[in-house]
Amino acid sequence: MPRPGRVRPDGRIEGQQVADQTLRDFAEAFDRIEPPFTTEIRRIVVAKDREVILLCIEAGAQSIPFTCDGRPYQRVGSTTRRMAQEKYETLLLHRMHSRRRWENQPADEISFKDIDRDEVFRILSFARSVGRLQGPVGRSTVEILARLGLHRDGHFLRAAVVLFGKTFLPDYPQCELRMARFRGTTHEEFLDQRQLRGPAFKLLDEAELFCQRHFPMPAKIVPGQLRRVEKTLIPVDAMREILVNALIHRDYSIAGGAVSLAIYDDRVEVWSAGTFPQGITPEMLTRTHLSVQRNPLIAEVFHRAGLIEKWGRGTNRVIESCVESGLAAPTFEEITGGAVVTFRVAAGSTARRGKVESKVESKAESDLDLPTRVLVALAPGPLSKARIAAAIGKRRIDGQLHDTMRNLVASGLAALSVPDKVHSRLQEYRLTTTGRGRVTRIRRGHP
Repeated sequence: MPRPGRVRPDGRIEGQQVADQTLRDFAEAFDRIEPPFTTEIRRIVVAKDREVILLCIEAGAQSIPFTCDGRPYQRVGSTTRRMAQEKYETLLLHRMHSRRRWENQPADEISFKDIDRDEVFRILSFARSVGRLQGPVGRSTVEILARLGLHRDGHFLRAAVVLFGKTFLPDYPQCELRMARFRGTTHEEFLDQRQLRGPAFKLLDEAELFCQRHFPMPAKIVPGQLRRVEKTLIPVDAMREILVNALIHRDYSIAGGAVSLAIYDDRVEVWSAGTFPQGITPEMLTRTHLSVQRNPLIAEVFHRAGLIEKWGRGTNRVIESCVESGLAAPTFEEITGGAVVTFRVAAGSTARRGKVESKVESKAESDLDLPTRVLVALAPGPLSKARIAAAIGKRRIDGQLHDTMRNLVASGLAALSVPDKVHSRLQEYRLTTTGRGRVTRIRRGHP
């Protein structure tokens, strides 16, 4: 590389004579550098017959690292040295990931009919309610997805399929959730098993319902309070955080992979395909660390929906929540190419019920009438009719459930989240004060 000018030891610029050959030398030197870049050459006169050449290079972080004659270099103090191979490979991985990720590639096989419009508007309503999507976003599904960065140049991106796909084609087997409740502490015998494919937010809903179905809800009387206080096996927010992390950080390029939820008598495990994101180790997750996102487009939509922050504090909050609840901090591991988070609980606690636990939970579902089962399902929080059906063990919404929901609302035990639009796609049901009182009496063994 030709020298663009001379600088004295005291820092004073001396300059040099610049001829046409000097500029040709620069052009030849640029040809030896990869990847190609755009540069502007400026000639600055500093004295008679002496100039300094100023190079203005346009290249972003997505171009790093550069090589000269096929070799990478780095600046160390006042010297230029060969870059270590390990550092060079790491920078290459970062460059490849920023430019070409699985999530930001066009899903050419997907058309408008494959996108769940209702799901798009459901998540849009969440984003607006938490104040993370303000201003006009458009009225059509395509306009909304374009605002979210999921539709570009006339194409839906793969991230749009993960988040809002309606029908999952054979091309997207990775959009899968596997859930199992095992007897004992090994995976030899299933008590319950489900395997689903669907958009990410619905998979999250299904995972939370599965936990709700299989986690006991021990309760106790707290001195000074005229009510029982219930505490889930694992804090709800902690469990949700780990499930969300599994969905947004997994390696979707692994077509045969999935997010897995396994419940044993002594532990709960959440698996996701792929190791932890580049630059993150399991040990780092237990202390302050930067947020590194493998799938930033997918993570951004979860952020807008209010389900994650962007400050790398998620796992720290999980640990704090578990410790405050009397549980051991979860462990983070990489096992055979997968990321695993394990919550340890008292042996047998997922199998047995507490002595003060509600009598409703100790009875078989068949012993309870349908309205009672629905009220109990609504106790943790609002649910859509589809999620109510899943929570009480129905495979679909049938006429009996329609009648039950109508009667519960009419009797004042349940209320609609969107009362002005009974058939709204965003409709959910919640317990009223009267309904909560009824559930409390049922759990105390009174009709």
